[in-house]
Amino acid sequence: MATTATTQNQGYDTQDCAKSNVGLPALEISAAFPQATPATLFPPIASDYYQFDDLLNSEERSLRKRVREVMEKEVAPIMAEYWEKAEFPFHVIPKLAALNVAGGTMKGYGCPGLSIIGSAVAMAELARVDASCSTFVLVHSSLAMLTIGLCGSDVQKEKYLPSLARFDTVACWALTEPDYGSDASSLSTTATKVFVPEEDRLPGVNSFQDTNKVLAVSRVMVALATNRHINGCVRHVPQERKQFGAPLAAFQINQEKLVRMLGNIQAMLLVGWRLCKLYESGKMTPGHASLGKAWNSSKARETVSLGRELLGGNGILADFLVAKAFCDLEPIYSYEGTYEINSMVTGREITGFASFKPALLGKVSRL
Repeated sequence: MATTATTQNQGYDTQDCAKSNVGLPALEISAAFPQATPATLFPPIASDYYQFDDLLNSEERSLRKRVREVMEKEVAPIMAEYWEKAEFPFHVIPKLAALNVAGGTMKGYGCPGLSIIGSAVAMAELARVDASCSTFVLVHSSLAMLTIGLCGSDVQKEKYLPSLARFDTVACWALTEPDYGSDASSLSTTATKVFVPEEDRLPGVNSFQDTNKVLAVSRVMVALATNRHINGCVRHVPQERKQFGAPLAAFQINQEKLVRMLGNIQAMLLVGWRLCKLYESGKMTPGHASLGKAWNSSKARETVSLGRELLGGNGILADFLVAKAFCDLEPIYSYEGTYEINSMVTGREITGFASFKPALLGKVSRL
């Protein structure tokens, strides 16, 4: 006669498979060979340990819920496939447009006029499921659209922002060359025999300091979004997968890693939230934004590395999500200013010394 035994261990339920007529447990493919089950359902958020949700207002929570539902329904089932093909799912752009988040905090011209926290939370929910989608919206909205919004004329805003807000037009933003990445002051590309009419010039851009106004906001977005890239992507596996007769999560060494990951995520959330509040109050400096981006992306990198360690060989398979998160964090660690560049921005602010370029040949950094 088949019997079923149920045990509970700190909230984790394990149920022995019904024994077959030859005395062996029936094989449950999803438990014995979890990599055979594609990760089309994204794991629930389970790492809001310090109840960050309490810091959001009702509109921000509603926005987060709306973005989460669309990403889980429309993007989660296909993300691994497109990631492995190294292709972008352009067919989901209308779904992203319907979220009405493009333009972020800007008001008018079809933009939603979100709070800075609301905009960052929306970006974080995009990032939680797929970094390609979050980066796509980040560049489109928090770089290209914001450049026009902060530095463009009223005529330019009227001409471009409405179609960009609807995603009828897709924008990009360039600040690198093959020979110059972080050293933006040395860009050498020029256009010859090209006449740029006055109405096409951004009147609010006269120096790199004007560009920094845009970069500061996008760095706030990245600072809060980085934690979502890693949020929950390994939580269920240590509880479900067994080694040496026990769930991975039952081992002390693994619990230490899980707690370290959880601690990093809570700290990253609160740093991102505080950055938003500083921006909202007009007190945020470039050093604040750079420290938040540098520190959060560094901790996210550490955390996703711990997640890969927890899963062993399975940690490099797309089916378990952590491999994708691991790879996604590498460009995020570098874009919006590398860790080193952002460290020097903050370092300049706290010491008064600009260290971007060596003091050679009498050259002084223009940044």
